[in-house]
Amino acid sequence: MPKTSNSYLRAVADGLCDWGVEAFVYVPSSHAAPVIRDLEARGVRAVLANREEEAVGIAGGMRLAGVRAAIVMQDNGFGNALTALGTFTVAYHVGLPVVANSRGGVGEYNSMIQAISGAVPRLLEALGIPVHELSRRDPVESWRSTTSAAAELATIQHRPVVTLFDALDPAIAGAR
Repeated sequence: MPKTSNSYLRAVADGLCDWGVEAFVYVPSSHAAPVIRDLEARGVRAVLANREEEAVGIAGGMRLAGVRAAIVMQDNGFGNALTALGTFTVAYHVGLPVVANSRGGVGEYNSMIQAISGAVPRLLEALGIPVHELSRRDPVESWRSTTSAAAELATIQHRPVVTLFDALDPAIAGAR
């Protein structure tokens, strides 16, 4: 079973698998692609969504049907997903784990991305959605355990919980 060579991103996939993920919905992102490929290589069912609000609808429906489903996306996509998160998953108490690559920090190459990405944690918290941020200061094992614990928190509390990981940080991007 091929896995990503990046130990931090592998830890995100490990954490979802520790939680028992059965399926995930993703919006294509080259920075989250190692997590997506790793989960697919482990046989976790993958569903492609065209937009983030579509991912919320599909994964949320799976969760309501009893499937251990999660979303893998990029944080700037929360601009598209906020209404779906607020009017569906929050309002109907859907325990949906979301893991998202964060943008705008060290290693970012797109100057406009900070306009939305910098505000994502505050926007989500304003909707009552817990956010857990993983960074280079956190050991690899913490990336795994936090991802798993956040997914379990979503399940227990019947609400979406977001884990942000910074795959662009040079300390993370170069990790083997």
